[in-house]
Amino acid sequence: MVLGKVKTLAVCFDYLNDNNVPVYSGGDSVSGRVIIEVTGEVRVKTLNITARGVAKVRWTESRNAGANTAYTQNYTEEVEYLNHSDTLIGEERDEDSPEEALTVLNTGLHEFAFSFLLPQMPLATSFEGKHGSVRYWVRAELYRPWLLPFKVKKEFTVFEHIDINTPLLLAPQAGTKDKTLCCWFCASGPISLSAKIERKGYTPGESIQIFAEVENCSSRVVVPKAALSQTQTYFAKGKARQLQQQMAALRGDTIPQGKSQSWDGKLLHIPPVSPSILDCPLIRVEYSLVVYVDIPGGLNLSLSLPLVIGTIPLHTFTNRTSSISSYCSTISWPERPEAPPSYSDLLVTEEQRWGCLERCEGSEVNEEDQGTLRAYITEFRYQPPPLYSEVDPNPEPGCGGQEVRRPDLCPSR
Repeated sequence: MVLGKVKTLAVCFDYLNDNNVPVYSGGDSVSGRVIIEVTGEVRVKTLNITARGVAKVRWTESRNAGANTAYTQNYTEEVEYLNHSDTLIGEERDEDSPEEALTVLNTGLHEFAFSFLLPQMPLATSFEGKHGSVRYWVRAELYRPWLLPFKVKKEFTVFEHIDINTPLLLAPQAGTKDKTLCCWFCASGPISLSAKIERKGYTPGESIQIFAEVENCSSRVVVPKAALSQTQTYFAKGKARQLQQQMAALRGDTIPQGKSQSWDGKLLHIPPVSPSILDCPLIRVEYSLVVYVDIPGGLNLSLSLPLVIGTIPLHTFTNRTSSISSYCSTISWPERPEAPPSYSDLLVTEEQRWGCLERCEGSEVNEEDQGTLRAYITEFRYQPPPLYSEVDPNPEPGCGGQEVRRPDLCPSR
């Protein structure tokens, strides 16, 4: 008897984004299919899937301890966010046993659906770095009698959403620094730098408006610059290791001595970068806008403004609210408001009331409604307001109808 062969074993996800990449977040349902293509007749014991999510950190440090001796220390840590398994064909796999029931797959394509829920807790965003990573995947394992298992793994992406429409991330960021250059024989004037941005939170694809002022009172020619900096921090065994990268940069014009330069909303575009990772115990990914003055032959004057790269962009109504607020601040309101109308202007005269009755009698309503309406209008009178009295006509229990000199001593109804 000629046994069949497995041509294809693949994992496909049902939900894909615009780039055909499966993207999920905490609490979402992950669903998909395991596709098996066979030729001939294939006997299967079990088909299992395993979903896992792991944050892993690893780096090595070496130290020389003498002429010919080197000391090497490995730092490794791992945190598990997801561990789910399910059996799509057969029962839980056991050692090869003739009593196990087998499932026969004939020639063609066979699909087996799967689904599971991601944990409701905050999950670390998928990330790939030099010394660590955060990965999520689904592994399918096909077991057949007397043959090695057939395995395939497919990764999916998890985003821990960061909404930049929060008061903390919408707050402006600003700072000021100055520096004086000097040497053994001379001293020059200071170089001052001030910078401001509209908010702290941004999303990839946006541009940061930079407002900056640089004053060069030194004897050197300097250049203002700005850069988007990413800082990756890895933690393992009580130690930390950092890696900094420049993701985007821009350059201003040179500033001769005694001159100054202003940036009135100079734009720095944010490229496609990983969102900030702030809650993972092993990996942190942080961003900052570094505005600095490049000083030839000296240390740069640098100013760092913290940033958070989020996943939920700025709402349109937020921009509209800020524009309305700025518009209202420019309106010149009258110094004194208009006085309200007097009570006599609102008083209904007897002629107006009888005119209302005549109009009601001429309208097309039944006699019962006319009588009710006439009785209501006849009885209704606009009486003048009661005269003011310092004695409360309806005193609270315990007040005894005493004179009310202060409202807080005996509040009236």
